[in-house]
Amino acid sequence: MTSYFLSSTKQYATAPDPLFLLLRRHRHHLPRHRVLSLLSSAAGEAHFPQKPSTFSLQLLRPSHRFGKPSLATTISSSFEGEEGGEQQQDEVPGGMAEAFHISSSTAKAISALIAVAALSLPLLMRSQLGVGAPLKSRALTYVTLLFGFYMAWNIGANDVANAMGTSVGSGALTLRQAVVTAAVLEFSGALLMGTHVTSTMQKGILVAGVFQGKDTLLFAGLLSSLAAAGTWLQVASYYGWPVSTTHCIVGSMVGFALVYGGPGAVFWKSLARVMSSWVISPLMGALASFIVYKCIRRFVYSAPNPGQAAATAAPVAVFVGVTAISFVAFPLSKSFPLALAQALACGVAGAVLVNQIIRKQLGHLLEKADSSGTEPKEAAGPNQNIGFLTEIAGPKGTQLEIVYGVFGYMQVLSACFMSFAHGGNDVSNAIGPLAAALSILQGGASGAEIVIPTDVLAWGGFGIVAGLTMWGYRVIATIGKKITELTPTRGFAAEFAAATVVLFASKLGLPISATHTLVGAVMGVGFARGLNSVRAETVREIVASWAVTIPAGAFFAVIYTWILTKLLSYVY
Repeated sequence: MTSYFLSSTKQYATAPDPLFLLLRRHRHHLPRHRVLSLLSSAAGEAHFPQKPSTFSLQLLRPSHRFGKPSLATTISSSFEGEEGGEQQQDEVPGGMAEAFHISSSTAKAISALIAVAALSLPLLMRSQLGVGAPLKSRALTYVTLLFGFYMAWNIGANDVANAMGTSVGSGALTLRQAVVTAAVLEFSGALLMGTHVTSTMQKGILVAGVFQGKDTLLFAGLLSSLAAAGTWLQVASYYGWPVSTTHCIVGSMVGFALVYGGPGAVFWKSLARVMSSWVISPLMGALASFIVYKCIRRFVYSAPNPGQAAATAAPVAVFVGVTAISFVAFPLSKSFPLALAQALACGVAGAVLVNQIIRKQLGHLLEKADSSGTEPKEAAGPNQNIGFLTEIAGPKGTQLEIVYGVFGYMQVLSACFMSFAHGGNDVSNAIGPLAAALSILQGGASGAEIVIPTDVLAWGGFGIVAGLTMWGYRVIATIGKKITELTPTRGFAAEFAAATVVLFASKLGLPISATHTLVGAVMGVGFARGLNSVRAETVREIVASWAVTIPAGAFFAVIYTWILTKLLSYVY
């Protein structure tokens, strides 16, 4: 691509220097025909055919977006104008080096460091590898921790796309920024909130009393469930399929329980709730994102000044989101009036902070838009009778810069919250069975309350971060690019809708999968732009992978349990 870029630009000596430098800096993010298209447009040439494509928003990162408005206007005008038409299928990067644009030697070094840490850190976990414990017990504990790491690694490789896929796909965050942000927040969520949900994986799926006096079998089943779920997640991550890690570990444990404990070993109501979420989750996510995106188009895009409307709507959305989160998910008091007052105070503080950031970063563009007046639109104007489902053309020029700038910041905030919440919730898929297996090794009863040491939670958080770093780009590519074309407004609509659905459904006890909800939300944004805006082939692959997840996990769990019971008969 580099040699091609340098040779092709020789005939465009008249192209503006800033545009040339910007394209050169971001040549790795752009398809070949997009480079030619932009150079041809800048130089006044027309002898290169242009193909409709998904345009990377890397060119609109804040450092460039606000520094040269005229240049950003030229580039950004292609986004909302490509609402229809054929879409280019983005390829998944061939490896970590290609995904992060680093050398292969650097990628190998990072992988080697993660591998060394994974093998050595369990030796430092004093709460598990007691000095006075027998060698056999310490060896089994070490192996158990590795099984838990393998599952956590695959959670990071597959499920973290829930929080970061849309942000990367829309260009609000680069892949590097997304990985670093998610690494910090996922680890923090796992460490600070992971204790609340880990016991569910034992108490909510398996009837522990059936395995009373069969600790070896239960231990083998728990390890096999971790290995089986990790195996299927690894397969799904390789192909870029966003599957539910919860469904995967549940399917594995159910498969083990049915074969080795009988029908009475399974809580069938829990299984029915999980299976019903295949339909409930994507439908609720799609409906919510459809409404949010249509609201953006109706009340922001159709406004006389779309940029000012976006800047006004953002603090309102933050106020509603922060208030709801503070009151529903993290109530600060048990007293209803006091909790409500504290949640409202948090919402006001968040709205004020976001408003100040937007005014500081986009103030000069807002002044420019106000001074230049409103820009013409190609579709229904503000004085026409506009319905909720009316097709509305997107803003252009400076107005588009402001709208995308505002929703870019909004999407980063929503991604951070989802990442923290995901780390606190889904680490249980690895730590729940892991903690139950460790308690059996340490002589705990199979039905007793599970105590989760802090270092075990940190171990699960490290596994999630490691998987995200090494393989997370595969599923992020599917969520962010392959289902439908995303921009900051579309990405925010999908992410905000998914977070809202998951938050309130969890509070009401409805069976919701975060993965399925977000995939449905991304589809809903696509459907809001027309049925042809969603790639049917990608959707079929994803739905097929959902249907196979529970049977695949169960199959691998049965096989692995048979193998482990044979091995444990010699050492345990």
